[in-house]
Amino acid sequence: MTDKSLTYRDAGVDIDAGNKAVELMKRHVRATYRPEVLGDIGGFGGLFALNAGKYREPVLVSGTDGVGTKLKIAFMADKHDTIGQDAVAMCVNDILVQGAEPLFFLDYLAVGKLEPEKVAAIVSGVAMACRESGCALIGGETAEMAGFYPDGEYDIAGFSVGVVDRDKIITGEKVRPGNVLIGLPSSGIHSNGYSLVRKICFDVKKLSIDTYIPELGRTLGEELLEPTRLYPKTCLPLIDKFDIYGMVHITGGGFYDNIPRVLPEGCSVEVDTAAWPEPPIFALLKDWGGVAKFEMYRTFNMGIGMILIVPADQVAAVQADLESRGEKSYIIGKVTAGACQVELR
Repeated sequence: MTDKSLTYRDAGVDIDAGNKAVELMKRHVRATYRPEVLGDIGGFGGLFALNAGKYREPVLVSGTDGVGTKLKIAFMADKHDTIGQDAVAMCVNDILVQGAEPLFFLDYLAVGKLEPEKVAAIVSGVAMACRESGCALIGGETAEMAGFYPDGEYDIAGFSVGVVDRDKIITGEKVRPGNVLIGLPSSGIHSNGYSLVRKICFDVKKLSIDTYIPELGRTLGEELLEPTRLYPKTCLPLIDKFDIYGMVHITGGGFYDNIPRVLPEGCSVEVDTAAWPEPPIFALLKDWGGVAKFEMYRTFNMGIGMILIVPADQVAAVQADLESRGEKSYIIGKVTAGACQVELR
């Protein structure tokens, strides 16, 4: 028996620090609220009153994901205010491809030692991305897990819920040979393939997070921490106006594993890899690691983060709409007859 009366803080969990973190993040969270949000931060559950009158037959669409080993780059750079966007983007982009408007998001943040200011910085990135995506951050969990994570490290994941009218759900079932693939640029590597990125950059090339890379015009750390692009505000207006038969979020598995997920039986695709400007980071990774083309296109987005599959007679109108809103797009391929194969040229 110890002479000292032990506390939770003695075991490594500081309740007061947790309360301070909540206070610091409140303004970020409240800034994301939509009119449908009920209550305030601090409840046991987030309340969202779906405006069912906006939809004929509303269907809820949900998705969940984490950031993965990109977090290791944030730890190395000690920069934590953008990684939250990656968590949001990986979720809202996934539900978007089924035609869903993101409604709300919840995050889960687990830390070894709770540092209120760091937690607030992480959540500020989550909140910014929610605002940009038009969804509310209605709840979350911050868990201090003493002895579980090394000092300075944490993990973050989340999930989003969106809504789409049943007759507007994008499933890919309408995709046919002759349809055209329109690619939307990525913002960089996004949040996939970072185990390979770290092996190439730090184990093979022995680079530092602060190494300035002339081809990139910035440090390696700045490039690798570029947050995942958010696509809802770009794509939702298109879904309302045009026949979008399929959408593909290029995440883990790259082109080879993601595109077939929306192809019906009897359809394949041909992709022209020269149809868009490849961001220089991918050429560097390929060269530094001696990575084969197949492996690059099965691991990374290669500069295309979202693909739209549309009828050929609507391609010009879709691209004109995007251009009118300052968005770049590229015709990157076509649907062909085949057995759900992806051919790169």
